[in-house]
Amino acid sequence: MFKRFFQRLRQIGAVAVYNFRQWHKNPRIIITFLLAFILCFLLSDKAVNFAKEHDTIMQIVEPFVWTFGDSNSILLSSMLLILLFADMPFLSAGTPFYLMRIDRKTWVLGQGLYIISATAIYLTFILAATSLVCMTNAFPANMWSKTAAILGYSGEGEAVALPALVKTLEMSKPYPCMATIFLLMLLYTLVMVFLMLFFNIWKGQVAGVISVFAFSVSGFLLNPENLKNLFRLPDELAYKARVWVGWASPLNQATYHMHNFGYDRLPRLWQTYLIFGGLLLILMVLSLWAIRRYSFHFRGTEN
Repeated sequence: MFKRFFQRLRQIGAVAVYNFRQWHKNPRIIITFLLAFILCFLLSDKAVNFAKEHDTIMQIVEPFVWTFGDSNSILLSSMLLILLFADMPFLSAGTPFYLMRIDRKTWVLGQGLYIISATAIYLTFILAATSLVCMTNAFPANMWSKTAAILGYSGEGEAVALPALVKTLEMSKPYPCMATIFLLMLLYTLVMVFLMLFFNIWKGQVAGVISVFAFSVSGFLLNPENLKNLFRLPDELAYKARVWVGWASPLNQATYHMHNFGYDRLPRLWQTYLIFGGLLLILMVLSLWAIRRYSFHFRGTEN
């Protein structure tokens, strides 16, 4: 029993490793990471320029915290994953040989392991890129900088569209805050990609792309500020709308400051983790179900 279990684990790992081998000199992979670096530079440039204008230094992970504490930045960065995973369910010249030795469910589980690993690598690259942007004007100590204090307590962060909220400064330190935002982004992007994997297997690649765009657009539309401005809601209704979309929208669930830190009805972090974990489990089960009827089409050794 244990022998078969560990054998299956090795097979799952082998499928994931084979997919990573396809990264070698792959123009699509190179372009994805180049675009991610450019995106990080453009998004974090506001925070870096703000520090320069006020002649202050930053904590090295603050550009990541201020940039990806915003739902729009999370949305933009996640959209690049469509390019990274455009060839799901990753059919290649080696796929027929794997399917001769392992069953379909093991093969899909290998794809899932690859998706999780590749997404984590992608987000780690984003974290490193945002830190690199401010490296010449930053310090590594686990404490908020004077730049953060100005952004949070003076209200100037709102003026330059940076989500430097006071509760972010008061409830955490830079590295724990960065780790929480990283985990929220990871869970959100995994839900998006596993949704794409399911629809790719079930209905084809066009349906997978459409599902991701629908998922992303719904997150953009279910934004508290957008709803407030669109329907001209008074403050009381605006607060209720904010709480509602905080629970209903995965994108808002992935946004750090859209959580309950002790004085509102927004979801707590652990509740968000459970929601995302449940969605990932459901999508993985649906993908395992859909692969049973999936038709593999190969032309010689090519898919």
